[in-house]
Amino acid sequence: MSDCAEYPNFKLGESRFDQGSFYGRLRHFLDVIDPRTLFVSERRLKECIALLEHFKNGTLPPGITNAQLWEAQKVKQAIIHPDTGEKIPMPFRMSGYVPFGTPVVIGLLLPNQTLASTIFWQWLNQSHNACVNYCNRNATKPTPVSTFVQGYMGAVSSAVTIAVGLNILIQRAERFSPATRVLIQRFVPFPAVATANVCNVLLMRHSELAEGISVLDDSGNVVGTSRLAARHALLETAVTRVVLPMPILVLPPMVMALLERLPVFPKRRHLVLPVHSLVCLSAFSLALPLAISLFPQNSQIAVSRLEPEIAAATKCPVVTYNKGL
Repeated sequence: MSDCAEYPNFKLGESRFDQGSFYGRLRHFLDVIDPRTLFVSERRLKECIALLEHFKNGTLPPGITNAQLWEAQKVKQAIIHPDTGEKIPMPFRMSGYVPFGTPVVIGLLLPNQTLASTIFWQWLNQSHNACVNYCNRNATKPTPVSTFVQGYMGAVSSAVTIAVGLNILIQRAERFSPATRVLIQRFVPFPAVATANVCNVLLMRHSELAEGISVLDDSGNVVGTSRLAARHALLETAVTRVVLPMPILVLPPMVMALLERLPVFPKRRHLVLPVHSLVCLSAFSLALPLAISLFPQNSQIAVSRLEPEIAAATKCPVVTYNKGL
């Protein structure tokens, strides 16, 4: 593939991949979550910011390539919040979501969980998610801290309630053998986390359902505010939050159940945790970009599916709205 095809003409603030296709969105988010940006030095970050400023002001030094500009933008977007201009703490960047979140996933999927360990790992997982959501929030408009606290408390309470409740039901089910009970318990984290994720989205963004979100025409002009578009945005986001933990919390228990039947594990129990960790890391690395690539960041919807006042305000048959992450 030629360098021109791999690195098209640079456009400030835009993606170099086609956001209209799933493959293009997948490649874009693989760039966004690239963990190598966690190790970018302060000096390199300043160089990238300066290079983008030169491009913006039309003062680029000679010899600068599109590849260098796209890479500079990738580094800046991975580290600097676009609205506040401040550095995002490393554990809460999108590029840090997999490496810092994997130990939590391992903890969630540990066999023979106690009541205390179930509560601890569910709380830690939702706390990490809440910090990631807050640090990557849309900060163009001030959002009350109470909104984030409400979402956090709702997510933690729903996750803990479901996880503990299912574990108690499984323990009391007399028809399950001990081995079957342990196997079923490994799948408990998924419904707990998926439900908590949906609760978090609905609690933190419920105001959008009441007030609506902006919809834009072909030229990027705001046509109006639509509650129906907000409903679609929240539905797409909720689907993403259910799909995301599915491979992470379902595949590893299945893979480990198969691997532990191999003759090597009963003799070398010390290998179980390292292999379990590797399986969780692989599942997480696969699931995150696939899930967040399901829907475009800026989704389109037919005007005929929205409120009459939106249709009256534009001649465009289709309008665009920001789905959010």
